[in-house]
Amino acid sequence: MSFDSGNRWTSSANTAIPQVGVDAGLRSYMLRVYNYMAIGLALTGIVAYGAVATGLYQAIAGTFIYWIVIFAPLGLVLLLSFRIQSMSLPAAQASFWGYAALVGLSLAGLLLVYTGESVARVFFITAATFLAMSLYGYTTKTDLAKFGSFLFMGLIGIVIASVVNIFLASSALQFMISVIGVIVFTGLTAWDTQNIKEMYWAGDDDVVAGKKAVMGALRLYLDFINLFVMLMQLMGNRRD
Repeated sequence: MSFDSGNRWTSSANTAIPQVGVDAGLRSYMLRVYNYMAIGLALTGIVAYGAVATGLYQAIAGTFIYWIVIFAPLGLVLLLSFRIQSMSLPAAQASFWGYAALVGLSLAGLLLVYTGESVARVFFITAATFLAMSLYGYTTKTDLAKFGSFLFMGLIGIVIASVVNIFLASSALQFMISVIGVIVFTGLTAWDTQNIKEMYWAGDDDVVAGKKAVMGALRLYLDFINLFVMLMQLMGNRRD
């Protein structure tokens, strides 16, 4: 994959570059993706803990500011999705860090609802599941694209059902959403990893490769966070 003259993502042949160089470059590219993602997750956790510890989250909860915090990450995702080709690499990185920080602030309430022990336990379960599925997506020879449409439809269904349940407040519906969500985001982890791997092209310069790494990190970050939230709703122990 590369940018063409119109600044679009395109597929390119890589026959002129030795396979050994491609493999080394691919490993470096994927490591960059995972490093971005790991830093984003760390930033999310730090912000969430800090927001609760300082009382910031408690202060904005239930206010208009809280709703801004909830919807602001969506704006940054759309910005990255539609404008990353024209953004500088530092701007793309900053947008991703800003997104991760805002998600941390919006999820800080989980630390007040669930016990610290259950949050840690579910985090490690999420990490183990994510690593296993991402490794599968990276190494499998099976084309996972054929499952992509079903996973995407499942994702749309989760979003619609979640919006409906805001008004219904049904525990049974929430349980179904969480179960389906775990299945969907587990599958998306493998599918996204394979897609991110296929985006790599050894002829990309550092800026293009960096932008691809940022977008790849964002996709895997979203899979991890959503899988974590769904598992928390299923397995988390609420505070008394």
